[in-house]
Amino acid sequence: MREGRALFDNLYPSRIIVGAVDELKDKAHQFAGLLAAGAIKEDIPVLIMNTTEAEAVKLFANTYLALRVSYFNELDTYAEVRGLDTKSIIEGVGLDPRIGSHYNNPSFGYGGYCLPKDTKQLLANYNNVPNNIIGAIVDANRTRKDYIADRILQLAGFGVKKNPVVGIYRLTMKSGSDNFRQSSIQGVMKRIKAKGVQVVVYEPTLEAEDFFSSKVMKDIDEFKSTCDVIVANRFSSEIEDVIKKVYTRDLFFRD
Repeated sequence: MREGRALFDNLYPSRIIVGAVDELKDKAHQFAGLLAAGAIKEDIPVLIMNTTEAEAVKLFANTYLALRVSYFNELDTYAEVRGLDTKSIIEGVGLDPRIGSHYNNPSFGYGGYCLPKDTKQLLANYNNVPNNIIGAIVDANRTRKDYIADRILQLAGFGVKKNPVVGIYRLTMKSGSDNFRQSSIQGVMKRIKAKGVQVVVYEPTLEAEDFFSSKVMKDIDEFKSTCDVIVANRFSSEIEDVIKKVYTRDLFFRD
């Protein structure tokens, strides 16, 4: 799935940015031309800049996306704690054309290949540089996972019910993906396990019998009947029949 996304990005790039030292700027223009020629999309914006600035573009762009994810997650946390309808608030906010309706579906936090490492790298580069927002983005992602884990423990009856079982439905980062590298649900899972609660996993792409010492279940029906709470970062019709025991913040049923 990641390979498919990489191919799409090469065929339909939002922009082409090449970093090069001054003596190689002509070569950089040639290289950018080759990339544009290999794309299906036309009239692609092209920028040639110094190498450090090119790297900064990637870090700041991904950190902004992480900021946006964190913002709507904190909106969702507020609404859930206060008993408000998160979806209607987000829909109203998104109608402002300056904000829009992209990257606004609540989740268990940002994860994946790029956002966690790029936000932390950018924050490290801010050493001795005044900042508030960049550090807060990294902190907000941890706080969101803490909140989600606490909410799941509450729903599972932790401290009240004897030996509750929490099920993790899919470890993947996005719907239709087989990538679960640094997926946010893993951070939530580790927090739940740290409390001594039994956690089982349903992840059909895993051949292993366990994942971080949690049993990997192969039968979806057995999984659904075993769990007191089923945790799903992204909802699926596969667990719709047990919706009353599903905990998700996937309000718009999309990534």
